[in-house]
Amino acid sequence: MSRVLIVEDNADLAFGLRNNLEIEGHAVEIAADGETGLARAREAVPDLVILDLMLPRLDGFRVLKALRETDRETPILILTARGEEADKVRGLRMGADDYVTKPFGLLELLARVEALLRRARPAAASGSPTVARFGEVTVDLGSRTVTRAGEAVELAPKEFDLLAALLRRRGDVASRLELMREVWGYDDAVITRTIDTHVAELRRKLESDPADPRHILTVRKVGYRLTGTVLNP
Repeated sequence: MSRVLIVEDNADLAFGLRNNLEIEGHAVEIAADGETGLARAREAVPDLVILDLMLPRLDGFRVLKALRETDRETPILILTARGEEADKVRGLRMGADDYVTKPFGLLELLARVEALLRRARPAAASGSPTVARFGEVTVDLGSRTVTRAGEAVELAPKEFDLLAALLRRRGDVASRLELMREVWGYDDAVITRTIDTHVAELRRKLESDPADPRHILTVRKVGYRLTGTVLNP
């Protein structure tokens, strides 16, 4: 049974989400303001946090920032009435794994929750960790660490998962649909611009010139590929 924390000040919405998530077999707790939500996230250590941005006492961005300072792994799904692209990008850059804009479809939200929980479950160990390199970047797939020119690079969990998916293809092209299914667990009915935003963030953090990338390349009308990689067992 997965534990889900909903940080939402709309009591009716929070109650409806809790009922539906409990029907799906999850244990659910609700916090009605950002301060309480941050405290409960730290104390209860849930498997997933559903976080509204417009909250009393402490807004969602500040809650997200505080959580990511000490916890890089717990999936965080932003649930917000703010549809502006800048807010979505800001949330993803601060470490959120996904977002849903109100009003939303319940089935889509439940699908996103299940996908995040599935991806967060630790995979069984399979021998020695694999280390991959491209350009000045070194990626340890076992410890989920990344360095560039010897300096540590902080990636959000889904940024790392996306990078790992591209690395595993050893230079072959990955379509957007393949990446959405592999990294986020979505089917073609719920493809969003999330993947494009994450690719842009990987380029910003790992490419010398994000505007003219040498390694994380777009294949027009198809998807993405990662070039110049070397994988060592």
